[in-house]
This record gives sequence, structure tokens and C-alpha cells, in this order.
Amino acid sequence: MDYVNLGPSGLKVSRLCLGCMSYGDTSKGWHGDWVLSENESRPFIREAVEAGINFFDTANMYSRGASEEVIGRLLPEFARRDEIVVATKAFLPWQQAPNAGGLSRKALMQAVDDSLTRLGMDYVDLYQIHRWDDATPIEETMEALHDIVKAGKVRYLGASSMFAWQFAKAQEVARANGWTLFISMQNHVNLLYREEEREMLPLCADQGIGIIPWSPLARGKLARAWDETTVRSETDGFGKLLYRQQEEADRAIVETVGAIAAERDVSRASVALAWHFAKGVTAPIIGATKPGHIDAACAAMDLALTEDEVRRLEEPYLPKNPVGVASTVPRDWSLTIASP
Repeated sequence: MDYVNLGPSGLKVSRLCLGCMSYGDTSKGWHGDWVLSENESRPFIREAVEAGINFFDTANMYSRGASEEVIGRLLPEFARRDEIVVATKAFLPWQQAPNAGGLSRKALMQAVDDSLTRLGMDYVDLYQIHRWDDATPIEETMEALHDIVKAGKVRYLGASSMFAWQFAKAQEVARANGWTLFISMQNHVNLLYREEEREMLPLCADQGIGIIPWSPLARGKLARAWDETTVRSETDGFGKLLYRQQEEADRAIVETVGAIAAERDVSRASVALAWHFAKGVTAPIIGATKPGHIDAACAAMDLALTEDEVRRLEEPYLPKNPVGVASTVPRDWSLTIASP
């Protein structure tokens, strides 16, 4: 396993991050039948640690907090606290009540304490805002986040999907006031969704911000044949919202991934993840719910795509309208959509 600094910080993270949305409790939240229980999750946490992955990402709204509880109990079985980097997120509402969500000072102070309780930890390594909050002044959000860092509850700050101008504004507000800056951007990037290449990725490259994309395999679409389905692909409503534009172009990309995988005698997932490393991504956030998922991700780090292979993978892409960013996600998303 290779380790690199996350953005401009001294924090060392593995080149793969294990996403923990799939670990939790199917009875809590909207995720569907593809979420694994604690006992079902244990082998994947163990395998990740044994593979050298030290970076684990969750959120307060995954299985309504059960994901944090599960990884908080499982990680100590396999690794010391000082050896791992735990990331979580806040923004989406945790109940139907005023102030139970968003990025106000009140909401953030409550959210971080609740996350620490569920994780059973004294601090979070990377605390991320899950989306942009139009209802709260960014000055209030950035000062509250800074105070959380100074209180010792959080070591570093990160952000997730938003528009580049919003991220730039947040950073400048923090810089102008001497507050803690974001060191990472967790955004939606993969071979089927490359709109971040227009503004956000160049901004992050210019500012030295770490890139940790969510859904690097496009909800698994890049890891299987186009017509193949899974329980998650059938029940993940949010995934269906993300990938319903330019389907013929997407099919061509998926077929190209399969062709290169066959030529290289590797898995489709390895090819699709190798593209991220060819593009300078810090650590794609992978999911692991079946045997072989982590092995395929690790293999991607040693798969150096040629310039021609990258060209073939990218050539069929057609532009898309933005999806997954702040203004495209309802504030009550986690409460009102059965399976987004």
C-alpha cells in the first residue's frame, strides 16, 4: 500500500479509502437491502486493514448513524486508533425538526458530538461538510468548523460535492479570518461523470487540495457488463438519478472498460480505478461488499494505463448536467426519499 499526504496537510492516508456507507443497519435509513450488518461487515474491515488501508469514510446519515456505530466498534478489533484515519460528514438532517441538519453553528456542534458518541472516539481525523447549505451564511459555518477543530474534536476539515465557486468562497472566508481551511474535496468523479474536470478539479490542483472521489466505479456500473444488474442497482434510487443522462455514451465507456480489462487480464474495477490514479486523484473511496472487491481495488494501484488506453476510455464521453452537487440534492433527502 502506498501512502500520501492528504492535500496540503501532513496527514498520511492510503491511496485507497474504504467507504462505509454499505455497513450499518438496513432497518435504519434509506439505503436498501444491500447494506451489510455488523457481522457481515467485519470481514471487509479486517481485509481492508490487512491490505494496508488506513483511511475510512462514513457520514452521520448513513443508516441514520448505524454506519458510524458499526465502524466505531469494528475498527478497534483490527487497528490502533493512532494508525487509522477516520472521516465522517454532516449536513443532511437526522430527524424531522428545526436545526436537525444543515451547517449552522447549532447543527454542527450537535452533529459532531453525536458522531463522536456513535464512533466511540475522542476525535475525528477528517470532518467534512456533506453539501453546501444555502440557508446558513458560510461565515457562520466556517467559524463553527474552526471552533470544533480548536476544541480538539476534529483534526482536519474537508468538503464534499458543491460548485467550485462555493468551495473557493468557503476557503477565502476561512483564510481571511484566520480560520481552519479545508484540505480535501470529496466529489463525484468517475469515467461516467467527468463534469468536475471543468472547474473543481483545476481549482483543487491549483490550491493543492486532496481529491477523494465518491462513487469512483459509478455505483458499480463500471465494474460489470452494461446489462448486468445487482441488488443495489435495482434498489438504489439515488444511483438511478445519477446515471440517466447520455446512456448510449455511458454504454460505450463501460464496453471499453470491459475490452481493456480483457486485454490486460484484470478486472473491470481495476481498470476503472486505475483511470483515477492516471488522473492524479489522491484516494478514491471504494466500496467492498463482496469477496474480491478490495483485491481488485488494490490491483488498480499497480495498473499503469497507457496514454492510448486513457484516450480510449475517455473518448466516448458526452457532457452532462450537474448531478450530486448541493443544489441538486433536497435538504430533506435522507428523510423523504425511500431509496435515493
